[in-house]
Amino acid sequence: MTLVALISNPRSTGNRAMLPAVRDYCARNPDIFHYEVEEVDQIAAALRTIALIKPKVLVINGGDGTVQATLTELYHGGHFGDNPPPVAVLPNGKTNLIAQDLGAYGKPLAALDKIVQIARDDLESHIVVRQLIALSDGEDGRAVLGMFLGGAGLAEIILYCRNKIYPLGLPNSVSHLLAALAGLAAVLFGLSAKFLPITRNALRISWFRTGELNGSFAVVMVTTLEKLLLGSRSEVNASPTGHLKFIAVEHNRAGVTTMLLDTLMGRFGTRRGRGVHLAREDMIRIDSDQGRVILDGELFEASAGKPIILRSTAPVPFLRLAA
Repeated sequence: MTLVALISNPRSTGNRAMLPAVRDYCARNPDIFHYEVEEVDQIAAALRTIALIKPKVLVINGGDGTVQATLTELYHGGHFGDNPPPVAVLPNGKTNLIAQDLGAYGKPLAALDKIVQIARDDLESHIVVRQLIALSDGEDGRAVLGMFLGGAGLAEIILYCRNKIYPLGLPNSVSHLLAALAGLAAVLFGLSAKFLPITRNALRISWFRTGELNGSFAVVMVTTLEKLLLGSRSEVNASPTGHLKFIAVEHNRAGVTTMLLDTLMGRFGTRRGRGVHLAREDMIRIDSDQGRVILDGELFEASAGKPIILRSTAPVPFLRLAA
């Protein structure tokens, strides 16, 4: 049995410099089956091939789009029947939220080596389950799967960082800090300029069991991860039946100030406060005449008569590097 199957996207930014070392490592290691995909529509064929060798662990090495496309195909494709292998994600994207939630930090090659070492022993203590976020427009089309969604002003700040800051060639951490400061300046001081992100979006967010919110929001998050941005952990004290962890911060000074204070104290997402709303649900609907959300790096839009529907999925096994 092949211990580890690795899907790599050579076109992802992180792989442009690192992939030769990954190829060399895999060539020297008979425990790894390495499959490279240059387009997301090749992932289905990759998983069909990988299913034939029945690996103990499936590892994704690519950017956010590669991770999302692989999770979507893994969930919908049924290539492994009822027993898919646990999924590990190398820290090779811009934000690495999923990788960090699973304990993968630092250099991707070091994380891959640790995964191989874990796969040689009993995996049981390293396997965790996570629900995924299934995003659709409520029609019968195939939902897209992910684990972290940003909406309202947060989505605009992410897009601002991608389109305005990343091209400067700065380190990811510096780029994220600059984008966050620009977004905060726009919200706290009401600044509006071409070089600043637009952080005000009117949304109607409905929880199918408990109610709805209407208004403008600086931040909307929906996640099934345990860890959020800046290392804080998602709230755990709400309804135990809802798997979609929802956070909304109103677009005003009270809401943003509460968010900043809680973030500095490491408790953002753990408690409600002035202008901060928390919930745990299994289905969430977002309505807007012109609202954008980003699910694991991919952009989706809500418009009049075309809502965004979020549902939680059945559990999916993942590999956590720290037991």
